[in-house]
Amino acid sequence: MLKRLLAAIAACSVAFAPAAFAQEEAAPAPTPTGAIPLSANPDLTHDPENILLLDLSNGRRVAIRLVPEWAPSHVERIKALARAGFYDGVIFHRVIDGFMAQTGDPTGTGRGGSDLPDVPAEFNMFPHVRGSVSMARASDRDSANSQFFIVFYPRFSLDRNYTNFGRVIAGMDAVDAIERGEPPANPTYVVQASVAADGKPQKLAPPPAPAVAATPPAQIGLSN
Repeated sequence: MLKRLLAAIAACSVAFAPAAFAQEEAAPAPTPTGAIPLSANPDLTHDPENILLLDLSNGRRVAIRLVPEWAPSHVERIKALARAGFYDGVIFHRVIDGFMAQTGDPTGTGRGGSDLPDVPAEFNMFPHVRGSVSMARASDRDSANSQFFIVFYPRFSLDRNYTNFGRVIAGMDAVDAIERGEPPANPTYVVQASVAADGKPQKLAPPPAPAVAATPPAQIGLSN
C-alpha cells in the first residue's frame, strides 16, 4: 500500500511540473546585444503591428514606430518589404555624420529598389527631428520605393520634401553606431527587419552579397 501511495505522489509531481521545464529546449533565439525586450518597454508593446524592428550587424536593435496616420501607403510598403525579407542583409550605403543614415537598396549602391511600383509622395507637417524615419527618393517627388533614412539631428529643410513616416522609439544608440561613409568602408547592415506583431526571432545567417544595378541613385541632398 505504501509503495502504491508513493508512486501516485510521484506521478502527480510529473504531471503538474511547470511548463517552463517542458519548453526549455525550445527557447527563442537570443536578441542582439543591448536590445531592449519588447515587454520591458510600454512603447514597444502598444500597437506592435506598427513597430518595425531592425536587428543590425553592430549587434544592436532599433525599434521604429510607424505612423500610418502620417503616411499610410509608405507604412504599408515598409511593412510588406520587411515581411518579405527584402531588407535582410541590406547595408547602410550612405551615412553622413550629423545628417542621416540611408538604407533599403539591395544593390548597396543607392541605385536600386524593389520590383514594386514607386509610392506617391505623402508629404506631411511632421518635422524631421532626431530619430525621424523618412523615405528616400530621386528628383521626382513620387519616386520613393524601398530606400529610407534615419535622421541623426534635426533637419527641418527636409520637411514637406520627403515623406516622414515614423520615428525611432528605442535603440537610437544603435543608429549612432552605424558606420559612416558613402559608402562606408565596412558598412553596417540590417541582419533582419521584422514587424513586432509577427514575433519573428533574430536572424543569425550571414547576409547575401549585394548585386549591382545601373539606375540613378536616390539621394537626400544636404541642401534640401
